[in-house]
Amino acid sequence: MIKFAFMINRIDGMTFEEFVEHHRNRHAPLFTSIPEARQYVKKYTVSHPVPAEGYPSPAYDGLTEIWFESWADHDAFFASKNYKELVNPDESRFIDMNSVAVMVTEERVVV
Repeated sequence: MIKFAFMINRIDGMTFEEFVEHHRNRHAPLFTSIPEARQYVKKYTVSHPVPAEGYPSPAYDGLTEIWFESWADHDAFFASKNYKELVNPDESRFIDMNSVAVMVTEERVVV
């Protein structure tokens, strides 16, 4: 399993609440609406920071995780017409694309 963690921040002029609303209620349903999401994606989550006393302030406004079974599935998903024409253009409507950090991992279960 290949896992992608995208740490994202909102665009200038957007409140945190507007960002969360768009990410959860507009972008996520758009992402999951394309057939390639059901075909290639094993897991897709969107997360947002919550108050946590004793921990530092969050460095990002959100986290998107996308899991694929293989690099071939990853490539097919991101090369698809539906992703390119429907999902990708929406990302810049709420994400500061210059601040995105990405971590690519392979899971190794320890416990």
